[in-house]
Amino acid sequence: QVQLVESGGGLVQAGGSLRLSCTASGSIFGPNVMGWYRQAPGKQRTVVATISSGGSASYADSVKGRFTISRDNAEKAVYLQMDSLKPEDTAVYYCWMYRLTRGSEYWGQGTQVTVSS
Repeated sequence: QVQLVESGGGLVQAGGSLRLSCTASGSIFGPNVMGWYRQAPGKQRTVVATISSGGSASYADSVKGRFTISRDNAEKAVYLQMDSLKPEDTAVYYCWMYRLTRGSEYWGQGTQVTVSS
């Protein structure tokens, strides 16, 4: 069973930066995609950024140029560097993994990010 544990959320002023980390535990074999989703109060969960095990990254339009996703395959970790944060980035951020060979996905418990204006 795969478990994902996030860390790094918190409160920051607009224009500031935060770095989220997520570490996976358990047996993980084969190609996978890891990423970050977020859910603001009263809204649906949406994708923020994803990165394949080969390092190919994609971003939501709303965060392009401000957020950077990276991963360390040896550490089974994914990171999200968030710069130039805006109040509209306030949300619970969830780590996510999709295992291509098994067709299964996993979620972390979420970490709160609050950006004050």
